[in-house]
Amino acid sequence: MRQMTAKEVETLLNEGKKLNIIDVREVAEVASGRIPGAVNIPLGLVEFRMPDLDKSKEYIMVCQSGGRSGRATQFLESYGFKVINMVGGMLAWESKVE
Repeated sequence: MRQMTAKEVETLLNEGKKLNIIDVREVAEVASGRIPGAVNIPLGLVEFRMPDLDKSKEYIMVCQSGGRSGRATQFLESYGFKVINMVGGMLAWESKVE
């Protein structure tokens, strides 16, 4: 499983890179703030939202601490998606949120 730190994700965003970030936390958790541009797909809905994802794109998975996003990463990888788990999750995120 490919991984990236919160700092690496922040650096890419600051460089103007267009990232496809999926936040797998529950809606109530995301209400407290998410990475700018992140799309919320709660972990329990990832399987049902797969048709909305593009296998030609790379996705960065985020949750609160890195556990749920790790599970989502493994799940999507098993279906041929290009995914990266952001280790440490939002607990490690020190940049702005929306």
